[in-house]
Amino acid sequence: MRERWEAAGLGVACAVVLAVWSHRIVDSWGGGYWVFGCAAGAVVCLLALVRRRAPLWTAVAGMAVAAVAIAIVRPADLPAEPGPGLALGLSVLVGSALRRLPAPQAAGVGAGGLAVALGSQLSGSPHIGVLTLNLAAWLAAVAGGLGPRLLAARRAAVAERVRHAERLELARELHDVVAHHVTCVVLQAQAAQLVARKDPERVAGSLADIEAAGSDALAATRRVVGLLRERGRPVAFGPAERLGELVGRFSGPPVTLRLPDGEPAWPSEVAGTVYRVVQESLTNVSRHASGAGAVVVSVTQGEGQVVVEVTDDAPPSPHGEGKRWARSGGGFGLVGMRERAEALGGGLSAGPRAGGGWTVRATLPLPERAAAPRTAPHDGALGGRR
Repeated sequence: MRERWEAAGLGVACAVVLAVWSHRIVDSWGGGYWVFGCAAGAVVCLLALVRRRAPLWTAVAGMAVAAVAIAIVRPADLPAEPGPGLALGLSVLVGSALRRLPAPQAAGVGAGGLAVALGSQLSGSPHIGVLTLNLAAWLAAVAGGLGPRLLAARRAAVAERVRHAERLELARELHDVVAHHVTCVVLQAQAAQLVARKDPERVAGSLADIEAAGSDALAATRRVVGLLRERGRPVAFGPAERLGELVGRFSGPPVTLRLPDGEPAWPSEVAGTVYRVVQESLTNVSRHASGAGAVVVSVTQGEGQVVVEVTDDAPPSPHGEGKRWARSGGGFGLVGMRERAEALGGGLSAGPRAGGGWTVRATLPLPERAAAPRTAPHDGALGGRR
């Protein structure tokens, strides 16, 4: 609605300018020519105002009116170039077309407007002053039409990049939660099947573990939804507490968790990335490192950065270590972790260890340099639920 009022105001302003100009020059030499040019310009402006219904055809009709007006004045021994009124009408028409029409059509209308404005000068001696004014009017129309168009395209591109980033973030969050907790549920269900065959009396305990894992998945999903709704707020728990809970819920081999002394004053995005890297690494240990006997999670801070390292001692996979992360998950976990680290200006690497096992290492820079605290084991070796 606002754009319509702006267009209507522009049209009224042009009509007033044309009317005043016609009144002032009606008795001057050549006044008939100028009045005719102003009338033709008013018609072209009117066509530009009603362009919304058929923008291309109204633009073509406007240029046709201008061309016919020029053709009419030539036999009357009057100047053949567009007068100020007609030049103004062509400017409004070209500017409107460049702002609204698709690119090929807009380019055609712009070129047509330039041809109408300058084509009449080809057969005779051009008047430099009038030629300059017509060129200036055409350039002003191009700037007035392309400026808002390019600005709108830039805003749309920025909005699309923001939406794309939000979709990637949502995909990473959902993958981290679903992959970790659903993997725990699947492992517990597989364990329950084995228990049912060997010791039916322990099935109730296994079902309780499955129920607990499902409750953890629901709670984690609610936390993700809460984070998405309250973006920008600090994390609710400190890194040590959150990682301790994560390791405590882990149902795989025993985990040794090493954290910096005290409670690190990390930004929420750094603390969240540390948590997700550890979570995804433990999930992949459950999936692909069934022969591992121990896992070490080490988080250190120093030299203005946080280093997260997760290692296991699983024997080499019969499928090849290079396929370890690509199997059963499409590799999106590794991609998501690397994207998180790179978004903070850091990096992530993952690969087999020389003596067997696997290592995931992420480096996350901190906004401000801080003294590196001592790194000490946190509660020693923590075992997950069995």
